[in-house]
Amino acid sequence: MTGNNTDNFTKTANRVSIVSIAVNLVLSAGKFLAGIFAHSSAMISDAIHSASDVFSTVVVIIGIHLSSKKADKEHPYGHERLESVSAIILAVVLAITGLSIGYSGIETIKSHEYENLQIPGISALVMAVISIVVKEAMFWYTKINAKKISSDSLMADAWHHRSDALSSVGSFIGIFGARLGYGVLDPLASVVICVFIFKAAIEIFAEAVNKMVDRSCSEDVVNEISKEVEQVENVLALDDIKTRTFGSKAYVDIEIAVDPEMKVLQAHEIAQNVHDLVEKNFPQVKHCMVHVNPFTKNN
Repeated sequence: MTGNNTDNFTKTANRVSIVSIAVNLVLSAGKFLAGIFAHSSAMISDAIHSASDVFSTVVVIIGIHLSSKKADKEHPYGHERLESVSAIILAVVLAITGLSIGYSGIETIKSHEYENLQIPGISALVMAVISIVVKEAMFWYTKINAKKISSDSLMADAWHHRSDALSSVGSFIGIFGARLGYGVLDPLASVVICVFIFKAAIEIFAEAVNKMVDRSCSEDVVNEISKEVEQVENVLALDDIKTRTFGSKAYVDIEIAVDPEMKVLQAHEIAQNVHDLVEKNFPQVKHCMVHVNPFTKNN
């Protein structure tokens, strides 16, 4: 990752994270007050959920800070994988959050506690709507920026916003149902929300683990790289191409074939052209290694 790319990665991630923390703090305070004054236990639980998201975002900031450190003697390939570690931590937190919501809903249904709940006020209903809109907006804002800089942990944080939005949907249904006399809708919605949150956690976890074990780049990316390399002047054949992800970045190993009568200096220049082309046209590639073979009829 070049200096400029690293700076852009860190600045974007930090900006999104700071916005996320500010929004979560304001929302959690608003939900808590609405829950107290409107006598809504669902809204108070939602407020605690929003407050927990602040912890998740702090984990994101730490992970991104560590992954952006320059390569050193002990870590010559850099620290990008630390970002995947933070994504795994967030996935676990997200799974626990989802399971706790589902467990709470099941326990409430089994104990019939919903039959004795005080009817919540309209302010809790309004706050639930505000939370849904704001958290869904934060989900898309964070997701777009996560894709822009290929950040696993920021993408995990985006799904944390979505889980909070779903939690608020559950709160809205529960509060609305309670006001209509159907209190069971509150815990039932929590169970459904649990499934969506847990599914997102599994997907985030799997993606992060894949990047920890050197999974190859997507077939589309490999094909695009191959196509461009084959068009480089004096490259007679592309003998082999291997890719591996490393956190949010990728390494590429390429074997090209050139005229066997070519001088070493000329062959080196061709290899350098391939190297520069790949690293320039594919920003996700941190380093491209090019090996030169003599062209034969078997190529």
